[in-house]
Amino acid sequence: MSDSRGTNRKERARSFNELNAVANRAAATGAEPGNGTAEAPSKPDRFGQFAAQASAWLGSKWAFVGAILVILVWALTGPLFHFSDTWQLVINTGTTIVTFLMVFLIQNTQNRDARAINLKLNELIRAIDAARDQMINIESLSDMELQELHTKYEKIKADLPAELPEELKEDAKAKVKAEIKSETKGAN
Repeated sequence: MSDSRGTNRKERARSFNELNAVANRAAATGAEPGNGTAEAPSKPDRFGQFAAQASAWLGSKWAFVGAILVILVWALTGPLFHFSDTWQLVINTGTTIVTFLMVFLIQNTQNRDARAINLKLNELIRAIDAARDQMINIESLSDMELQELHTKYEKIKADLPAELPEELKEDAKAKVKAEIKSETKGAN
């Protein structure tokens, strides 16, 4: 058992070094690891950089103040234009265009953040010996498979009493670890 654990640690260390090298190349080029741009230093992800900067600025208090000012100017010019259909169309068209463009910026930023969080969690799962490697890349499971996992973990949580003496907590943790190991062996 200790041989397989030692081999497993060596494989994990090698895998970690490979991931670290990709991350370092990506950081040096400003590219994102995992999307194919880390190996191509001549092609930085300009849209990703623009989306991140635009989202940061447009999510600031100054952008909000600017939007309030635009609305105030528009409202104050109402009497000047006799609250005409054209006057109303200006704000409707402007807000529609801004909203349309913001959807793509926000989605790009959210995708990048979700990908980064998933990679960080995958690394933590991979680095912890007791963790189940099957949980890596869990975000690609179907909703039904995710619900099955959720139900399984809710059952495990329900089996653990909320208030346990310290020595019983260790026994309960050992029982959960044994269940996880037996499920892992059964899945392989």
